[in-house]
Amino acid sequence: MRVLSGIQPTGNLHLGNYLGAIRQWVAMQDAMGADDQCLFFLADLHALTVAIDPADLAASTIEMAATLLAAGIDPARAILFNQSRVSAHAELCWILQGTARMGWLNRMTQWKDKAGKNREGASVGLFTYPVLQAADVLAYQATHVPVGEDQKQHLELARDIATKFNTDFAVELFPLPEPLVSAEAPRIMSLRDGTAKMSKSDPSDMSRINLIDDDDLIVQKIRKAKTDPEPLPATMAELEARAEARNLVTIYAALSGEAPAEVLARFAGQGFGAFKPALAELAVATLGPIRDRLTRLLDDRAEVGRQLAEGAARAHALAAPTLRAAKQAVGLQIG
Repeated sequence: MRVLSGIQPTGNLHLGNYLGAIRQWVAMQDAMGADDQCLFFLADLHALTVAIDPADLAASTIEMAATLLAAGIDPARAILFNQSRVSAHAELCWILQGTARMGWLNRMTQWKDKAGKNREGASVGLFTYPVLQAADVLAYQATHVPVGEDQKQHLELARDIATKFNTDFAVELFPLPEPLVSAEAPRIMSLRDGTAKMSKSDPSDMSRINLIDDDDLIVQKIRKAKTDPEPLPATMAELEARAEARNLVTIYAALSGEAPAEVLARFAGQGFGAFKPALAELAVATLGPIRDRLTRLLDDRAEVGRQLAEGAARAHALAAPTLRAAKQAVGLQIG
């Protein structure tokens, strides 16, 4: 297996990012066999499709890399790099834009959602970035790509582009990547509104637990998390209409590695006066070591950059033969 996954570099990562994505990457890395490979990249080229602050993008790339390292991504067992350091992504994207079709891109749901009514004002990059996503995957001949519901359509596009390229140029260059379905990641909601996802864009810092928060702040945020006056029930079905209570039980279960039903079996009948301190203790025990490692890594950003450069060199070596073969197939490189 060769598994590839990317994430846009954003600052101020929180508990939802960790439980929903980062922890899944670590589990994938740890499950790989001796002949398998994991590639994880920071999609800094994709970040250019919308308005950006250059200084923020540069800082966020280092901070995201440091967070992944702190959370358990091991450069000795996985390849970690930022996309822009490996030119094969951009070069292969341009080649594949001769294969992709406007009709395919027009059907992309995320294009419609992100551009909204202002399609004429959206960047060309926002329209064509699914082709860059295809290049991200195909450059490494990835066999599997972890995808959520919102990305399934883009992986299907990558497969369509690979099939058409292979057919048009009578080559067997690109294997068709398969979706990788892992254990379903928990959906972590705001501590202030159980119907909204935990988000760094929420104006209230009390709505989220940042991975950089100190122990006292984690405890304070959980203590002040919105709940209701009813005790915890015995089943998750009884929490259906209690969004905030369900969210805290979900967080506890995700941090402890238990099923939500097991958590309720232990705390059923108890109020949040007992449950919140237990959750805070668990959160501090889990996130504290990650924060401490993250703090140390951010004290030496140059070293984080060096590790990204090393990862990029390894990624370049993997992508180079595929890019060379693609160029030969379309007549760009002879011999």
